[in-house]
Amino acid sequence: MKAVAMTDIGKQRKTNQDFVYTSMTPIGILPNLFIVADGMGGHKAGDMASRYTVETLVKLLRESSSKDAVTTLVNAITKVNKLLIEKAKESEEYTGMGTTLVCATFSNDTLLIANVGDSRLYVVNEDIRQITRDHSLVEEMVLAGEINKEEARTHERKNVITRAIGATDVVEPDLFRIDIKKNDYILMCSDGLTNMVEDNVIADIINSESDINNAAKKLIDKANKNGGADNISVVIIKID
Repeated sequence: MKAVAMTDIGKQRKTNQDFVYTSMTPIGILPNLFIVADGMGGHKAGDMASRYTVETLVKLLRESSSKDAVTTLVNAITKVNKLLIEKAKESEEYTGMGTTLVCATFSNDTLLIANVGDSRLYVVNEDIRQITRDHSLVEEMVLAGEINKEEARTHERKNVITRAIGATDVVEPDLFRIDIKKNDYILMCSDGLTNMVEDNVIADIINSESDINNAAKKLIDKANKNGGADNISVVIIKID
């Protein structure tokens, strides 16, 4: 297994409120850990929310005494949500801060995923398959049949998310457990990529590059070339 993580400010934002994390070595009982967080709030709040959430989550996972991966992950996410809410009370600048969170850990040909918000995880091989489901207003509109996926990409309310770390006293992550096979690529990313680059183009870029570092750079370059309207974060994991 190989992994790369990259984040870029994009073309239109003054700060980078995304935060990425990778560990190929165990974090507590988890054999490895990969995270993308996309912060929201004011100038300092979004940056603080994503960084604090990821760093605190890693600390909680290291310290957990649970022997079950799902329980460990859910408990840590639940606790970090409460801690972020408390953190927001420390300064007026932090009021209303929150963050998306998608994290994954790989063991015995199985990927365990937890997701809150609209950052995504995909599996890419010959095609591309979105595993996570966005917690967003436009996703609810798509599910209700009010708009289609293509309209959702450019909808004026596409940035309204319905679930986030720090948004409510109780947060419930979506959990997924999927089988992974040799030569699969795992892509985790913030919406700064997916709002700027269509899924089929993402798959073409990843499949055309044998070096995942080059693939990550090309994805970020493509998002910026298409406007770079938001911060862009990418984690690519190659299963070999």
